[in-house]
Amino acid sequence: MQAVEALIAPSLTDLGYEVVRVTMMGAERPTLQVMAERVDEDAMTVEDCASISRTVSAILDVEDPISGAYTLEVSSPGLDRPLVRQKDFERYSGLEAKVELRQALNGQRRYRGVLAGYADGVVTIVTENGATDLPFDEIDKAKLIITDELLAAGSAEAAKQGRA
Repeated sequence: MQAVEALIAPSLTDLGYEVVRVTMMGAERPTLQVMAERVDEDAMTVEDCASISRTVSAILDVEDPISGAYTLEVSSPGLDRPLVRQKDFERYSGLEAKVELRQALNGQRRYRGVLAGYADGVVTIVTENGATDLPFDEIDKAKLIITDELLAAGSAEAAKQGRA
């Protein structure tokens, strides 16, 4: 899906969006999910998703990087967003997350705790057992956990943008 992301990212950037993740889900009736957010960090609207969908559809129709039929789905990350980029771990430092590694580190693959930032290829997470440094390149999946703190941060952001 990196090839698809490389095809669509420049056009979405020109429109004021940033690709968060591109993934193919399902086998029998595959769905290409494009998750994006606004560069200005305002909330995504239905119109934003429709604009992204039109742009991505046009690019994929011309370039045809995916063989066979699929459904295109455009979405925003949401509150319990996946953490996929280095800057996600910086931006959401102080919030609770689940992180799963490709391979066990000190006998453990899954971590749940408060993100303490990113530096030099390492994500720091503070669990009930203390701070642990996780190699960014070994992270398979990570996402924010909906907590009171995350909800409060989302409400504060909405108020800042005049939506509350």
